[in-house]
Amino acid sequence: MAAAPDSPLYLGLDFSTQQLKAAAIDGNLRVVHQDSVQFDCELPEFRTQGGVHIQEDKLTVTSPVLMWVKALDLLLDKMKRAGFDFSRVRALSGSGQQHGAVFWRRGASQTLNQLHPDQSLHQLLQGSFSVADSPVWMDSSSTQQCHDLQAAVGGALKLAEITGSRAYERFTGNQIAKLCQSRTEVYRDTERISLISSFAASLFLGGYAAIDFSDGSGMNLLDIRTRSWSKVCLEATAPHLDCLLGSPLPSSSVQGPVSSYFVRRHGFSESCAVLSFTGDNPASLAGMRLQQGDIAVSLGTSDTVFLWIQQPRPALEGHIFCNPVDRQAYMALLCFKNGSLTRERIRNECAGGSWETFSAALRDTPLGNNGNVGFYFDTVEITPSAVGVYRFDSEDSEVSSLSPQVEVRALVEGQFLSRRLHAERLGYSIIPGTRVLATGGASSNKEILQVLSDVFNAPVYTIDLSNSTCLGSAYRALHGLAAESGASFFDVVKNAPEPQLVATPHPAAQQVYDHMLERYARLEDSVLRKSCT
Repeated sequence: MAAAPDSPLYLGLDFSTQQLKAAAIDGNLRVVHQDSVQFDCELPEFRTQGGVHIQEDKLTVTSPVLMWVKALDLLLDKMKRAGFDFSRVRALSGSGQQHGAVFWRRGASQTLNQLHPDQSLHQLLQGSFSVADSPVWMDSSSTQQCHDLQAAVGGALKLAEITGSRAYERFTGNQIAKLCQSRTEVYRDTERISLISSFAASLFLGGYAAIDFSDGSGMNLLDIRTRSWSKVCLEATAPHLDCLLGSPLPSSSVQGPVSSYFVRRHGFSESCAVLSFTGDNPASLAGMRLQQGDIAVSLGTSDTVFLWIQQPRPALEGHIFCNPVDRQAYMALLCFKNGSLTRERIRNECAGGSWETFSAALRDTPLGNNGNVGFYFDTVEITPSAVGVYRFDSEDSEVSSLSPQVEVRALVEGQFLSRRLHAERLGYSIIPGTRVLATGGASSNKEILQVLSDVFNAPVYTIDLSNSTCLGSAYRALHGLAAESGASFFDVVKNAPEPQLVATPHPAAQQVYDHMLERYARLEDSVLRKSCT
């Protein structure tokens, strides 16, 4: 049944690396409009490749702030031409690529508050940024600042215990420290520092939006337990930083009504609420509707694992963020570089390039692979930090090769044992009702998903994440209004499309893989020692 022509809509936006996307849903969670702007091809004047500028040192990676502003102008104009009725939008929220920073020049708040509807945002905000090109998540030029921050707080693990992660070059606090040290005058001319998410929210508010708890967790600055800025981290980063960042707010906060600029220029309702924007990873968690005990596994070029956890155990690997849909919970994120490309290599070498033969090898070999285990780090792995290929037989003796079928299972079991091991080290635990949500290219292979189900001893469902950030943002916009009357996020999204069940664990899986996981952990330690020598 179609939505009534005047029924309320909820708008979600995503300022990602390569494009700006939007999705609008109605009160029944049906998507009624989608649109996007591709940065490279639709805004060629900014001369980006993949949405970024890579500097000569190959370490410094930035994006033009005004490109994001102009993309919003273009997106809203596209939507209006397509007949989208902005007056029906009751609330909006959004996400931004995590770890990017926007530095507002002194006087920018006054400009934001006095936007004239006869001009585009791009024209009005030309002089509002003290840094024209913002550092983004691909930047790795702040190594020294990472060392300094960890030293100031008492080491990498101590920093992880406070902020949820050890120091990372791409994290915003270290980017701020680098700017403060290398471009002091620019830092002094800065009135406010936003994340890309809170920058985007600021455009809609006509004033500075607060950083939300969840995206703020990706800065190496927020104490994830108190949900406030860590004084020791702020002091180690830059002077007066608390004033420049403002106070963080819960991810479900209504930050105010939409600016009169959008009412007069685009026809938004004066009562349209602007919810906190958050990072793209937290928004994806909302879009997937992950629940307590769930784990999402994206099987792509790299494999990414999202976790819903209650009691975090920050470690030197992976990240703990405040949960964007539950103020008492956390989310964890793990990234594994050796994903589908490694699976394709083993397919080529052991299955004649055929996925059918690869799948048959998984069907024809037993759970546990008769004790044969493999570690396949074709390139330097992120989790754990190791490189090389290591194979072990049932006696824990390293061997130079395995039969093709055994090699296939050793690869897939080893990858999923690694995902489970490192998830549990961050505080994840399998509970009754746990689901594994699989997405990405390899999620189309039922035999791979069966191994995933067996290793985690949980049912596996497939889910389409192609628009999870926008959907998550739209869901959060709807929830933000409902939360004021006490509704939970899951009350609001209970009628969203369900993921599809594709695999259930073998009855013997728990006995096999609980034992195998302990052994895998011991062997990984030996691999790390070998890899470091």
